[in-house]
Amino acid sequence: MREVIEKERTISSVASSYDLVPQTVGNWVARYRKEHATDQGREKASESAEIAKLRAEVRELCGENEFLKKAAAWRLRRNDRDRAL
Repeated sequence: MREVIEKERTISSVASSYDLVPQTVGNWVARYRKEHATDQGREKASESAEIAKLRAEVRELCGENEFLKKAAAWRLRRNDRDRAL
């Protein structure tokens, strides 16, 4: 089964080298892929959730940064106005 998945050998070649029926090896490979697809799916879902969380955090921080820029500009204008008086 590993030879088919990791070494990319054909099911027929693996079956013949171990004197097995190709259908049997094919069933084993299909079962392995089905069982391990859920592990990969969970990892991918976890990564997607983390990416979504990080993107939301970036949006929030960008908003805070824009607010601080505006507050600093307002403060500078106010100081300039106070000096002019």
